[in-house]
Amino acid sequence: MTVRQFEGTTPRIHPSSRVDPLALVLGDVTMGEDASIWPMAVARGDVQRIEIGARTNIQDACVLHVSHDSIYTPGGTPLVIGKDITVGHKAVLHACTVEDGCFIGIGSVILDGATIGSRAMLGAGVLVPPGKMLEGGYLWLGQPARCVRALTGDELEFMAYSARHYVTLKNRHGPT
Repeated sequence: MTVRQFEGTTPRIHPSSRVDPLALVLGDVTMGEDASIWPMAVARGDVQRIEIGARTNIQDACVLHVSHDSIYTPGGTPLVIGKDITVGHKAVLHACTVEDGCFIGIGSVILDGATIGSRAMLGAGVLVPPGKMLEGGYLWLGQPARCVRALTGDELEFMAYSARHYVTLKNRHGPT
């Protein structure tokens, strides 16, 4: 596991969380209880903070980053990822907010200032433009993201199941 400080700030990782030995967590990053970061994922909190909520899983090759303080983004923009979220392989989350219970599909890209509402599902490869707000409880597809329909009860249950499954899988892998 590569956990590195940046300019005196060390990641804060809950003891029940798991960072794979082939992942990188750097700087101002907080991981809640039972969260997991999988191989080749990067959480780089060097110029603003990253928050990863309880029972959230960041799958293989994801990139998590933030925006720095500048005339374009005064104070910078953090990355805030809520609890019980699945972030699929190779997703990029940049200086955005993902509310609780979401499912972020494989290869999705969520850009600066975007907000993903609670219990939203993004299909594979979705592009969420800067500043866009996606309402929770719906399936979003496309580039740029567009609302397709309300989620079914089965889909909502699957999203909750996915977060629970990754807690179980994290535990099977053992401590890092």
